[in-house]
Amino acid sequence: MKQVGIVAYGAAIPDKKVSTSTIAVSQGKDGSMAKALGVSSKTIPAIDEDTVTLSTAAAYQALERFRSAGGQTTEIETLFIGSESHPYAVKPSGAVVKEALGLSDFLSMADLQFACKAGSQALQISAAYVNSEMAHATLAIGADTAQARPGDALEYTAAAGAAAFILAADSASQPTLANLLATTSVATDTPDFWRKPGQSYPEHFGRFTGEPAYFKHVTMATRRLLEQTKLAPSELDFCIFHTPNGKFPQAIAKQLGFSREQLAPSLVVKKIGNTYAAASLLALTAVLDVAPAGAKILLCSYGSGAGADAFLFETTAALPKFRQKFTHTLAEQIAALQEIDLATYHKMREQNAH
Repeated sequence: MKQVGIVAYGAAIPDKKVSTSTIAVSQGKDGSMAKALGVSSKTIPAIDEDTVTLSTAAAYQALERFRSAGGQTTEIETLFIGSESHPYAVKPSGAVVKEALGLSDFLSMADLQFACKAGSQALQISAAYVNSEMAHATLAIGADTAQARPGDALEYTAAAGAAAFILAADSASQPTLANLLATTSVATDTPDFWRKPGQSYPEHFGRFTGEPAYFKHVTMATRRLLEQTKLAPSELDFCIFHTPNGKFPQAIAKQLGFSREQLAPSLVVKKIGNTYAAASLLALTAVLDVAPAGAKILLCSYGSGAGADAFLFETTAALPKFRQKFTHTLAEQIAALQEIDLATYHKMREQNAH
Protein backbone atom coordinates (compact mmCIF):
# COMPACT_ATOMS: atom_id res chain seq x y z
CA MET A 1 0.00 0.00 0.00
CA LYS A 2 0.97 3.63 -0.40
CA GLN A 3 1.64 5.73 2.68
CA VAL A 4 -2.05 6.09 3.47
CA GLY A 5 -2.98 6.77 7.03
CA ILE A 6 -4.91 8.62 9.68
CA VAL A 7 -4.42 12.39 9.61
CA ALA A 8 -6.99 13.26 12.31
CA TYR A 9 -9.43 11.50 14.61
CA GLY A 10 -12.17 12.22 17.12
CA ALA A 11 -14.31 10.48 19.71
CA ALA A 12 -17.68 11.16 21.30
CA ILE A 13 -19.66 9.44 24.03
CA PRO A 14 -22.81 10.49 25.92
CA ASP A 15 -22.25 12.33 29.19
CA LYS A 16 -24.23 9.83 31.28
CA LYS A 17 -23.31 6.35 32.49
CA VAL A 18 -25.01 3.66 34.51
CA SER A 19 -23.15 1.17 36.68
CA THR A 20 -23.58 -2.52 36.03
CA SER A 21 -24.47 -2.93 39.71
CA THR A 22 -27.47 -0.65 39.12
CA ILE A 23 -28.47 -2.75 36.10
CA ALA A 24 -28.20 -5.88 38.26
CA VAL A 25 -30.58 -4.35 40.80
CA SER A 26 -32.94 -3.47 37.94
CA GLN A 27 -32.92 -7.10 36.84
CA GLY A 28 -33.26 -8.43 40.38
CA LYS A 29 -29.86 -10.12 40.08
CA ASP A 30 -26.87 -10.29 42.43
CA GLY A 31 -24.32 -8.72 40.07
CA SER A 32 -22.40 -11.91 39.30
CA MET A 33 -23.13 -11.55 35.57
CA ALA A 34 -21.67 -8.03 35.50
CA LYS A 35 -18.56 -9.27 37.30
CA ALA A 36 -18.19 -12.15 34.86
CA LEU A 37 -18.40 -9.76 31.90
CA GLY A 38 -15.68 -7.52 33.33
CA VAL A 39 -17.63 -4.28 32.84
CA SER A 40 -18.19 -1.75 35.63
CA SER A 41 -20.42 0.76 33.80
CA LYS A 42 -21.76 1.69 30.38
CA THR A 43 -22.71 4.90 28.61
CA ILE A 44 -26.38 5.60 28.00
CA PRO A 45 -27.68 8.08 25.42
CA ALA A 46 -30.10 10.90 26.19
CA ILE A 47 -33.42 11.03 24.36
CA ASP A 48 -31.95 13.47 21.79
CA GLU A 49 -28.82 11.39 21.09
CA ASP A 50 -28.56 8.82 18.33
CA THR A 51 -26.10 7.54 15.73
CA VAL A 52 -26.40 10.79 13.76
CA THR A 53 -25.72 13.15 16.67
CA LEU A 54 -22.83 11.08 18.03
CA SER A 55 -21.34 10.69 14.54
CA THR A 56 -21.53 14.45 14.09
CA ALA A 57 -19.85 15.12 17.45
CA ALA A 58 -16.98 12.70 16.81
CA ALA A 59 -16.48 13.92 13.24
CA TYR A 60 -16.61 17.57 14.32
CA GLN A 61 -13.78 16.93 16.76
CA ALA A 62 -11.78 15.17 14.02
CA LEU A 63 -12.42 18.06 11.60
CA GLU A 64 -11.34 20.67 14.14
CA ARG A 65 -8.08 18.79 14.64
CA PHE A 66 -7.70 18.31 10.88
CA ARG A 67 -8.09 22.04 10.25
CA SER A 68 -5.73 22.94 13.10
CA ALA A 69 -3.08 20.85 11.32
CA GLY A 70 -3.62 22.69 8.03
CA GLY A 71 -6.35 20.59 6.44
CA GLN A 72 -9.41 21.93 4.64
CA THR A 73 -12.97 20.60 4.93
CA THR A 74 -13.27 20.75 1.14
CA GLU A 75 -10.55 18.09 0.83
CA ILE A 76 -12.86 15.40 2.23
CA GLU A 77 -14.50 13.54 -0.64
CA THR A 78 -16.15 10.52 1.00
CA LEU A 79 -18.23 9.81 4.10
CA PHE A 80 -18.92 6.28 5.31
CA ILE A 81 -20.78 5.61 8.57
CA GLY A 82 -20.90 2.10 10.03
CA SER A 83 -23.65 1.38 12.55
CA GLU A 84 -26.30 -1.16 13.50
CA SER A 85 -28.57 1.56 14.91
CA HIS A 86 -29.06 3.99 12.03
CA PRO A 87 -32.15 6.06 12.91
CA TYR A 88 -33.75 5.52 9.48
CA ALA A 89 -34.36 2.25 7.67
CA VAL A 90 -34.39 4.18 4.39
CA LYS A 91 -32.47 7.49 4.37
CA PRO A 92 -28.74 7.71 5.00
CA SER A 93 -27.44 8.93 8.33
CA GLY A 94 -24.54 10.33 6.31
CA ALA A 95 -26.73 12.88 4.56
CA VAL A 96 -27.67 14.51 7.86
CA VAL A 97 -24.12 14.33 9.22
CA LYS A 98 -22.74 15.81 6.00
CA GLU A 99 -24.98 18.86 6.28
CA ALA A 100 -24.20 19.35 9.97
CA LEU A 101 -20.47 19.27 9.24
CA GLY A 102 -20.64 21.51 6.17
CA LEU A 103 -19.03 18.96 3.84
CA SER A 104 -19.08 19.35 0.06
CA ASP A 105 -22.10 18.24 -1.98
CA PHE A 106 -19.65 16.33 -4.19
CA LEU A 107 -19.25 13.42 -1.82
CA SER A 108 -19.23 9.62 -2.11
CA MET A 109 -21.40 8.39 0.75
CA ALA A 110 -22.89 5.23 2.19
CA ASP A 111 -24.29 3.93 5.44
CA LEU A 112 -22.74 0.56 6.29
CA GLN A 113 -24.13 -2.32 8.32
CA PHE A 114 -22.17 -5.35 9.51
CA ALA A 115 -23.00 -5.52 13.21
CA CYS A 116 -20.02 -4.48 15.35
CA LYS A 117 -17.53 -4.32 12.48
CA ALA A 118 -19.50 -1.84 10.39
CA GLY A 119 -17.23 0.93 11.68
CA SER A 120 -14.00 -0.86 10.77
CA GLN A 121 -15.46 -1.61 7.34
CA ALA A 122 -15.95 2.15 6.91
CA LEU A 123 -12.29 2.63 7.84
CA GLN A 124 -11.16 -0.02 5.38
CA ILE A 125 -13.21 1.37 2.48
CA SER A 126 -12.02 4.89 3.24
CA ALA A 127 -8.39 3.78 3.09
CA ALA A 128 -9.04 2.05 -0.24
CA TYR A 129 -10.45 5.27 -1.74
CA VAL A 130 -7.27 7.15 -0.80
CA ASN A 131 -4.96 4.33 -1.87
CA SER A 132 -6.62 4.13 -5.30
CA GLU A 133 -6.50 7.96 -5.62
CA MET A 134 -10.28 8.10 -6.01
CA ALA A 135 -10.33 10.59 -3.14
CA HIS A 136 -7.85 13.00 -1.60
CA ALA A 137 -9.15 12.70 1.96
CA THR A 138 -11.89 10.49 3.41
CA LEU A 139 -14.01 10.39 6.57
CA ALA A 140 -14.85 7.09 8.28
CA ILE A 141 -17.18 6.86 11.29
CA GLY A 142 -18.30 4.05 13.56
CA ALA A 143 -21.26 4.92 15.78
CA ASP A 144 -24.03 3.20 17.71
CA THR A 145 -26.70 3.66 20.34
CA ALA A 146 -27.10 -0.02 21.04
CA GLN A 147 -30.33 -1.54 22.33
CA ALA A 148 -30.79 -4.55 24.60
CA ARG A 149 -33.94 -6.20 25.84
CA PRO A 150 -34.46 -5.46 29.56
CA GLY A 151 -33.37 -8.49 31.55
CA ASP A 152 -31.08 -9.80 28.79
CA ALA A 153 -27.36 -10.27 29.42
CA LEU A 154 -26.71 -7.69 26.69
CA GLU A 155 -28.29 -5.02 28.90
CA TYR A 156 -25.09 -4.91 30.97
CA THR A 157 -22.95 -3.85 28.01
CA ALA A 158 -25.07 -2.37 25.17
CA ALA A 159 -23.84 1.23 25.12
CA ALA A 160 -23.41 4.31 22.93
CA GLY A 161 -20.52 6.19 21.33
CA ALA A 162 -18.80 7.18 18.10
CA ALA A 163 -15.30 7.46 16.65
CA ALA A 164 -14.29 9.30 13.48
CA PHE A 165 -11.13 9.14 11.36
CA ILE A 166 -9.92 11.29 8.49
CA LEU A 167 -7.56 9.45 6.16
CA ALA A 168 -5.25 10.81 3.47
CA ALA A 169 -1.93 10.13 1.80
CA ASP A 170 1.15 11.26 3.68
CA SER A 171 2.45 14.67 2.58
CA ALA A 172 4.69 17.44 3.85
CA SER A 173 1.72 19.74 4.34
CA GLN A 174 -0.49 17.07 5.95
CA PRO A 175 1.62 14.33 7.57
CA THR A 176 -0.08 11.13 8.62
CA LEU A 177 -0.29 10.26 12.31
CA ALA A 178 -0.50 6.50 11.80
CA ASN A 179 0.15 4.75 8.50
CA LEU A 180 -1.91 1.74 7.46
CA LEU A 181 0.59 -0.99 6.62
CA ALA A 182 -1.80 -3.87 5.96
CA THR A 183 -5.40 -4.99 6.32
CA THR A 184 -7.32 -8.22 5.79
CA SER A 185 -10.85 -9.54 6.38
CA VAL A 186 -12.74 -12.81 6.89
CA ALA A 187 -16.46 -13.61 6.72
CA THR A 188 -18.71 -16.65 7.24
CA ASP A 189 -22.40 -17.34 7.78
CA THR A 190 -22.49 -17.76 11.57
CA PRO A 191 -25.91 -16.95 13.13
CA ASP A 192 -24.84 -15.69 16.54
CA PHE A 193 -26.70 -12.35 16.62
CA TRP A 194 -29.42 -10.71 14.51
CA ARG A 195 -32.42 -8.37 14.45
CA LYS A 196 -35.27 -8.64 11.96
CA PRO A 197 -37.13 -5.60 10.55
CA GLY A 198 -39.59 -4.20 13.09
CA GLN A 199 -37.94 -5.79 16.11
CA SER A 200 -37.01 -3.40 18.93
CA TYR A 201 -34.22 -5.56 20.29
CA PRO A 202 -31.66 -7.94 18.80
CA GLU A 203 -31.69 -11.67 19.43
CA HIS A 204 -28.71 -13.94 19.92
CA PHE A 205 -27.60 -17.53 20.36
CA GLY A 206 -25.67 -17.02 23.57
CA ARG A 207 -23.80 -20.29 23.19
CA PHE A 208 -22.48 -19.16 19.79
CA THR A 209 -21.15 -15.83 21.02
CA GLY A 210 -17.66 -17.07 21.87
CA GLU A 211 -17.30 -20.12 19.64
CA PRO A 212 -17.74 -20.46 16.71
CA ALA A 213 -18.27 -16.70 16.45
CA TYR A 214 -15.94 -14.18 18.12
CA PHE A 215 -12.86 -16.28 18.82
CA LYS A 216 -12.83 -18.12 15.49
CA HIS A 217 -13.11 -15.01 13.32
CA VAL A 218 -10.77 -12.79 15.33
CA THR A 219 -8.19 -15.58 15.34
CA MET A 220 -8.50 -16.13 11.59
CA ALA A 221 -8.13 -12.45 10.70
CA THR A 222 -5.32 -11.75 13.17
CA ARG A 223 -3.22 -14.76 12.21
CA ARG A 224 -3.61 -14.02 8.52
CA LEU A 225 -2.47 -10.43 9.04
CA LEU A 226 0.55 -11.57 11.07
CA GLU A 227 1.42 -14.10 8.38
CA GLN A 228 1.15 -11.50 5.63
CA THR A 229 3.30 -8.99 7.49
CA LYS A 230 5.71 -11.65 8.84
CA LEU A 231 5.41 -10.21 12.34
CA ALA A 232 5.23 -11.97 15.69
CA PRO A 233 2.96 -10.70 18.50
CA SER A 234 6.05 -9.68 20.47
CA GLU A 235 7.07 -7.29 17.68
CA LEU A 236 3.92 -5.19 18.12
CA ASP A 237 3.48 -2.45 20.69
CA PHE A 238 -0.31 -2.41 21.05
CA CYS A 239 -3.15 -4.76 20.23
CA ILE A 240 -6.85 -3.92 20.01
CA PHE A 241 -9.56 -6.57 19.81
CA HIS A 242 -13.29 -6.02 19.59
CA THR A 243 -14.70 -5.61 23.08
CA PRO A 244 -18.20 -7.08 23.49
CA ASN A 245 -17.24 -7.30 27.16
CA GLY A 246 -14.10 -7.00 29.26
CA LYS A 247 -13.22 -10.71 29.19
CA PHE A 248 -13.17 -11.66 25.50
CA PRO A 249 -10.36 -9.32 24.38
CA GLN A 250 -8.18 -10.44 27.28
CA ALA A 251 -8.81 -14.10 26.47
CA ILE A 252 -8.09 -13.75 22.74
CA ALA A 253 -4.97 -11.65 23.38
CA LYS A 254 -3.59 -14.38 25.63
CA GLN A 255 -4.46 -17.12 23.12
CA LEU A 256 -2.69 -15.28 20.30
CA GLY A 257 0.44 -14.54 22.32
CA PHE A 258 -0.07 -10.88 23.27
CA SER A 259 0.66 -9.53 26.72
CA ARG A 260 -1.69 -7.73 29.10
CA GLU A 261 0.49 -4.61 28.70
CA GLN A 262 0.01 -4.57 24.91
CA LEU A 263 -3.76 -4.73 25.35
CA ALA A 264 -4.28 -2.47 28.37
CA PRO A 265 -4.78 0.97 26.70
CA SER A 266 -7.61 -0.38 24.54
CA LEU A 267 -9.78 -1.80 27.35
CA VAL A 268 -12.03 1.26 27.54
CA VAL A 269 -15.01 -1.12 27.44
CA LYS A 270 -14.73 -1.62 31.20
CA LYS A 271 -16.06 1.89 31.81
CA ILE A 272 -18.18 2.66 28.74
CA GLY A 273 -19.58 -0.73 27.71
CA ASN A 274 -19.82 -2.21 24.23
CA THR A 275 -20.37 0.62 21.77
CA TYR A 276 -20.82 -1.90 18.95
CA ALA A 277 -19.73 -0.41 15.58
CA ALA A 278 -17.72 2.21 17.48
CA ALA A 279 -16.09 -0.19 19.96
CA SER A 280 -12.86 -1.09 18.17
CA LEU A 281 -12.51 2.41 16.74
CA LEU A 282 -12.96 4.10 20.12
CA ALA A 283 -10.29 1.76 21.46
CA LEU A 284 -8.05 2.88 18.59
CA THR A 285 -8.51 6.54 19.59
CA ALA A 286 -7.58 5.60 23.17
CA VAL A 287 -4.35 3.99 21.93
CA LEU A 288 -3.51 6.89 19.60
CA ASP A 289 -3.95 9.23 22.57
CA VAL A 290 -0.98 7.57 24.33
CA ALA A 291 1.12 5.81 21.66
CA PRO A 292 4.65 7.11 20.95
CA ALA A 293 6.08 7.58 17.47
CA GLY A 294 7.08 4.37 15.71
CA ALA A 295 4.59 2.16 17.54
CA LYS A 296 3.00 -0.76 15.70
CA ILE A 297 -0.71 -1.19 16.46
CA LEU A 298 -2.79 -4.25 15.62
CA LEU A 299 -6.56 -3.74 15.48
CA CYS A 300 -9.03 -6.57 14.88
CA SER A 301 -12.76 -5.90 14.94
CA TYR A 302 -15.53 -8.48 14.98
CA GLY A 303 -19.03 -8.32 13.55
CA SER A 304 -21.75 -10.84 14.32
CA GLY A 305 -23.15 -12.72 11.40
CA ALA A 306 -20.09 -13.03 11.10
CA GLY A 307 -16.73 -11.53 10.14
CA ALA A 308 -13.60 -9.71 11.26
CA ASP A 309 -11.36 -6.94 9.89
CA ALA A 310 -7.71 -6.78 10.92
CA PHE A 311 -5.43 -3.74 10.49
CA LEU A 312 -1.78 -2.96 11.14
CA PHE A 313 -0.91 0.69 11.80
CA GLU A 314 2.44 2.31 12.55
CA THR A 315 2.48 5.70 14.26
CA THR A 316 4.66 8.52 12.98
CA ALA A 317 6.64 11.37 14.55
CA ALA A 318 3.69 13.66 13.75
CA LEU A 319 1.41 11.98 16.31
CA PRO A 320 2.96 13.27 19.57
CA LYS A 321 3.13 16.80 18.10
CA PHE A 322 -0.48 16.53 16.93
CA ARG A 323 -1.69 15.57 20.41
CA GLN A 324 -0.19 18.72 21.94
CA LYS A 325 -2.76 20.82 20.08
CA PHE A 326 -5.93 19.37 21.57
CA THR A 327 -7.74 18.30 24.73
CA HIS A 328 -11.00 16.45 25.35
CA THR A 329 -9.46 13.04 24.81
CA LEU A 330 -11.51 9.90 25.25
CA ALA A 331 -9.98 9.38 28.70
CA GLU A 332 -11.07 12.90 29.67
CA GLN A 333 -14.58 12.24 28.38
CA ILE A 334 -14.76 9.02 30.39
CA ALA A 335 -13.55 10.80 33.52
CA ALA A 336 -16.32 13.40 33.10
CA LEU A 337 -19.15 10.84 32.84
CA GLN A 338 -22.02 11.44 35.28
CA GLU A 339 -23.49 8.35 36.91
CA ILE A 340 -27.28 8.06 37.03
CA ASP A 341 -29.41 6.31 39.65
CA LEU A 342 -31.88 3.45 39.21
CA ALA A 343 -34.97 5.63 38.66
CA THR A 344 -33.21 7.75 36.04
CA TYR A 345 -31.92 4.62 34.33
CA HIS A 346 -35.44 3.19 34.05
CA LYS A 347 -36.69 6.48 32.59
CA MET A 348 -33.86 6.76 30.05
CA ARG A 349 -34.15 3.10 29.09
CA GLU A 350 -37.86 3.55 28.40
CA GLN A 351 -37.20 6.70 26.35
CA ASN A 352 -34.53 4.99 24.26
CA ALA A 353 -36.81 2.04 23.52
CA HIS A 354 -39.20 4.25 21.51
